[in-house]
Amino acid sequence: IVDCAFTWAPNPKFEDLLAAVKEATSVGLKECGIDVRLCDVGEAIQEVMESYECDIDGKHYQVKCVRNLQGHSIEPYTIHAGKSVPIVAGGPQTRMEEGEVFAIETFGTTGRGYVTESGECSHFALNPPGHKTRPVRLASAKQLQSTIQKHFKTLPWCRRYLERAGVSRYLLSLRHLVENGVVEEYPPLCDVRGSWVAQYEHTLILRPTCKEIVSQGEDW
Repeated sequence: IVDCAFTWAPNPKFEDLLAAVKEATSVGLKECGIDVRLCDVGEAIQEVMESYECDIDGKHYQVKCVRNLQGHSIEPYTIHAGKSVPIVAGGPQTRMEEGEVFAIETFGTTGRGYVTESGECSHFALNPPGHKTRPVRLASAKQLQSTIQKHFKTLPWCRRYLERAGVSRYLLSLRHLVENGVVEEYPPLCDVRGSWVAQYEHTLILRPTCKEIVSQGEDW
């Protein structure tokens, strides 16, 4: 699995914000390595991110890390696995290990640096085996669960993916799966109204003699 993201903004007024987040992600990638503490990666990211300031529409902002968002380890068919990579100082002293895969993911904002769930949810994922669930009673929900397992396993998906797979009239069944812990929902995350947020992300593998960024392309 590869987890990668970048922010595209055609208006040049956002250049400094994007530069802050892009450089913070690059520094986080450089900091990673076998036996490196996760807290040290977060501290390096924050130092770079919050050294930036930007002016947007006549207002001056200090760029802040979104402190309750972070990177993560990746395992087969589990995009958000057991280890979290902070983007601020003070994180866990857990160390990175040989062979692990990590998504180094940073978010910079002109807001308060803290996001909350808001708005209609469009993204979901089947919870992995071992997750605490309740029995699924609805026959239609059982059928939907089977369809999700067949097409996506435990990878994330959005509602239009279900529709492309030929599923219709599924909202009640989907709600039943969510309420019983079978499916996890991922609603939009928002900082304060009127703020601007940017994101950059790459996936790397910690090989015995090097670290390889497997999501890198010509543009990012």
